[in-house]
Amino acid sequence: MTETLAWLVSLALFAVPMTGTPGPNNVMLTASGALYGYRRTLPHIFGILCGGIVLFTALALGLGLVFQRFPMLQLGLKLVGSLYLLYLAWKIARAAPPDFAARNDSKPLTFGQAALFQFINPKVWVMGMALVAGFMPSDGNIVINAFLLALLVEVIAFPCISVWAGFGMAIGRTLRTPRAWRIFNITMGVMTAGCVVFILR
Repeated sequence: MTETLAWLVSLALFAVPMTGTPGPNNVMLTASGALYGYRRTLPHIFGILCGGIVLFTALALGLGLVFQRFPMLQLGLKLVGSLYLLYLAWKIARAAPPDFAARNDSKPLTFGQAALFQFINPKVWVMGMALVAGFMPSDGNIVINAFLLALLVEVIAFPCISVWAGFGMAIGRTLRTPRAWRIFNITMGVMTAGCVVFILR
């Protein structure tokens, strides 16, 4: 029992800074929280969590070895991911303020879009590799262990990433003019586009 508790504490100490620090997901959640509020950002949040569960489980079951053997596949994924991230950055930068959102049909990221984005998010890949290397149990059913490990991490991640959406919502309440909103959206768009550097390095 003591050993299990120590393992859970160690896992939490790993997951909190990995999921709670700045990265593509949290930058986009901040922008979404500001533009649409927390409730409308929930599909984005749950997409991140479910996509992470699938990716981490796959990594624990050997997906990382596939990329080691076929590096061109990983390069292709990076290029696709970079283009998609630039597209999202453009959407964020040109999003209208909430009062005018209907004019450009601005919508928050969907559950499916957020889930798929985890497969091209470099921070999530790094986290997944470190997670599997450091916390994957060596005994028991590998499939069950992989899924439970991924599930536990995402349960810990939920409040961590929710904070960023809440932070964005708080910022949104302080932006009183269309000009302030444009500056905020462009800033968030540039920060999102800047994440491409970490994908292609």
